[in-house]
Amino acid sequence: MLCVGKLKEEYWRSACNEYQKRLKPFCRFSVVEIPESRLPKKPSQMQILKAIAQEGRSLLEVAGGSAKLALCIEGKELSSAMLAEKIEGYGLRGIDTVSFIIGSSYGLSSRVKQNADFCLSMSPMTFPHQLARVMLCEQIYRAFEIINHGKYHK
Repeated sequence: MLCVGKLKEEYWRSACNEYQKRLKPFCRFSVVEIPESRLPKKPSQMQILKAIAQEGRSLLEVAGGSAKLALCIEGKELSSAMLAEKIEGYGLRGIDTVSFIIGSSYGLSSRVKQNADFCLSMSPMTFPHQLARVMLCEQIYRAFEIINHGKYHK
């Protein structure tokens, strides 16, 4: 998982760490945090676009040749089972690294979205940025449980 910014509160970090621990039997799961661009309290649209462009360059550099799934509101919504199929499909095609990319609270650059193999929307609802990260960790764990016929997903 490639993310812009750090999880500030311990309870968010703890939740993500729990899913990271649960994922160990299934995959090499890691979280890479890219520094968030510094912006003034009331940034202009141009300042925001410049910041997300820089963050996007950093995210794509870290993602390298992996399969890239960008989280964005205009992406496609998938059920948990469909996400599991997508993850499993990458493995069946010999793709060993999948990067889930989460931008800052301002979103992702258009370049990241254009370079993504898939754009994923978690919901048309708006969630706190840090909660969305925890929710994605849970959904990745759920996907691996589905793939491996575990009891977690009912």
